[in-house]
Amino acid sequence: MRGRAWMLVALLLATGSLLVWVQPPGVQAALQWRPELAWREPWRAFSAALLHLSPQHLIANLAGCAVVGLLGLAARLTWREALAWLLAWPLTQFGLLIEPQLERFGGLSGVLHAGVAVAVIAMLRARAAHGRERVIGLVVGIGLLAKVTAERPLSGPPLRHWDGWNIAIAPLAHLTGLIAGVVASAVIALACALAARGVRERQRRRA
Repeated sequence: MRGRAWMLVALLLATGSLLVWVQPPGVQAALQWRPELAWREPWRAFSAALLHLSPQHLIANLAGCAVVGLLGLAARLTWREALAWLLAWPLTQFGLLIEPQLERFGGLSGVLHAGVAVAVIAMLRARAAHGRERVIGLVVGIGLLAKVTAERPLSGPPLRHWDGWNIAIAPLAHLTGLIAGVVASAVIALACALAARGVRERQRRRA
């Protein structure tokens, strides 16, 4: 069934976040993003996304997992999009290296933005009748771009205190997530195209 692999990624992110939440502080400290350890301890590019700093932070991102998961299910995304989302997961954190002043980071919001970007690209490429998926993808994509732009991630301090939040927010992660989703979608599409071409060439030689 289309959308199943996508939902599995969403469930993986949500379950991982819950498992990390119940870990002792010492373990959580070893999982957070730290730019100076990015290459020496690359697992932090994965684990940092699962680390949340308050119950509000965790609940908001769990809700985000549900929304992005249902978006992919409704759009009937395939395993290719699920693979792109997985690839965008660490790329989102590695993108934070452009801001060395962001010395600590944890949270799933960047990876969720990456998931939305992957879904938007897939919907824009859809060939459904009347272009319904394309229209939805266009609307969601415009909303995503508007949101990230309004946050001004490349100006101001790397951490912001927003009304209604009891933790500091890193808008740059939303931008790197968006970019990671686009890049990952392109990489997976290219890899699939090259693989399909290789299969066709082998079949032609055997014919």
